[in-house]
Amino acid sequence: MSGHVDPDRERFGEFKALPRDHPIHMLNLVRLKDTAVYEDGTMVTGREAYAAYGRESGPVFKGLGGRIIWSGQFQHTLIGPHDERWDICFIAEYPSAEAFISMLRDPVYREAVKHRQAAVEDSRLVRMKPGEPGDGFG
Repeated sequence: MSGHVDPDRERFGEFKALPRDHPIHMLNLVRLKDTAVYEDGTMVTGREAYAAYGRESGPVFKGLGGRIIWSGQFQHTLIGPHDERWDICFIAEYPSAEAFISMLRDPVYREAVKHRQAAVEDSRLVRMKPGEPGDGFG
């Protein structure tokens, strides 16, 4: 089974077609490989490779105004595929979709993403427009 690691061209086009003039939240769910798979044969754990991705891409993320607004530890899927599990769960906030796109185009980020690609077995990245918190659902 091949996991979801990078966006395909069609989905990225759909992302870019959405409004870019407001903050966005990106829900990240990440399942790591036990051993990262690098083209050069580097041997580290998936967690170590993902940590390298965070260290190298973090300054670009922060420099564009990004911040982590929520993180948590996965425990159990109540509704959804019963065999899904996630090693890393967080929501990243960007000042705009344009900032997110700028991050993806940044040469430092583009170099750092090799660690993410080596580390990740499967992932979900869901764009959301922030709403107002409150007491009710929906």
